[in-house]
Amino acid sequence: SFYTRRCITEDPGWSLVTVPHLTELCLQHIAHNFQMNPILNCLLPEDQKKVVDRLSTSLPLTVTANIVSHEDYWKRCCMERWQVCDISNYGDSWKRMFFERHLENILKFFIPNTTDPNQVLELIPLCKGYVRKLEIDQFLPPLRVDQKEESNDVSDTEDDAELGEVYMHHYNLKDLIPDLPHLEELHLTYGVKSCGMNFEWSLFNFTDLDCSNLAAAVKMCRNLKVFKLTQSKVDDEKIKLLARNLQYHPCLLELDLSHNLIGDHGAQALGKLISHSRLETLDLCNNQICHLGAQALAQGLAESSTLTSLNLRLNFVEDKGGEAIGRALLTNTSLRSLHLGSNNLSEPTAAVFSQVLAQNTTLRSINFSCNHLRLDGGKKLLEGLANNKTLTELDLRHAEVEQETDFLIHQIVWANREAVRRGSLQHSTTEPL
Repeated sequence: SFYTRRCITEDPGWSLVTVPHLTELCLQHIAHNFQMNPILNCLLPEDQKKVVDRLSTSLPLTVTANIVSHEDYWKRCCMERWQVCDISNYGDSWKRMFFERHLENILKFFIPNTTDPNQVLELIPLCKGYVRKLEIDQFLPPLRVDQKEESNDVSDTEDDAELGEVYMHHYNLKDLIPDLPHLEELHLTYGVKSCGMNFEWSLFNFTDLDCSNLAAAVKMCRNLKVFKLTQSKVDDEKIKLLARNLQYHPCLLELDLSHNLIGDHGAQALGKLISHSRLETLDLCNNQICHLGAQALAQGLAESSTLTSLNLRLNFVEDKGGEAIGRALLTNTSLRSLHLGSNNLSEPTAAVFSQVLAQNTTLRSINFSCNHLRLDGGKKLLEGLANNKTLTELDLRHAEVEQETDFLIHQIVWANREAVRRGSLQHSTTEPL
């Protein structure tokens, strides 16, 4: 004790408090040697946090993936890697964000026959518990072995796509997707985002083999709820194969096939899919569906009890197709939202929908924008709306409807919307706390 007092008098800054506790020294040692000996679960919760706070974000995922569950650690990993991090898109989980974006990055830049497939395969056991959604907005084709000389080949024609069929197959998702048991959403685009001056049509191929591999993968993905395959030149033959594989899918609720090349035969396969599945949302915006395809979709709609939203914007269904869909809605009691914008519709379609508006009590939103309903079509819709209390949105922009008719229609729809709003407010105030 005499020696201690002497030290304190000689060095006023010296204190016993500066000596770390043995526990702290142990935790420092565990954090420092975590890669060689990852001790965590056997520690007390407060000690676990102290160790995790000291861990480097550069530790191999083989060490951290299935041991570290602390969100603060994965938040650091995300913030150091990406500038924009919105966890509301990832179920408010930093760990889920990290693994979904990490896997997406590997797949987006995977070059078949060049990238080592083990890059993906080795990641599966590490990420499979956390991946629920994958958004892959580009797929790279293999590198061309037989690069032609620029001087005699400046090819940017569709013929190039056919020549490239042999070597243009993309990463086979069948090797990955069935091993992700929690995958619920899959968004895909087969193409290259930034090809710059190296543009070739063959960069945007979705081959027959790609399609059969994808169809098999999606069929085996039993928890999939949302499937989006957009801007991928999906034609009738390919969509028929995909529709067959999705027909009895136990969970699929939303299917987005917008901005593709689907025509009448493809629409017929999708009509069958609507009537035989639990599908709730179908988006076919900007395809090549004419009246025969629309009639097939209408038949599926008449038999469906689950579809709530159908988008056929920017197709060619015309009045024969529009009338068929209208007639289906005289019996259908599930559809709530219908988009028929830019389909060259006119007064005959409006006449059928006049009847629909008078009878159907399920529809909430109809879009007729950019059609040719004209004065008579507008008046027909106004007649049908006379006693309608359920439609809360009717888009008639650029539909050539008379201004006064448009105003009166807007008043009815607005009143319906207000009544629904008041009803929901009343319902919320009368609910027991």
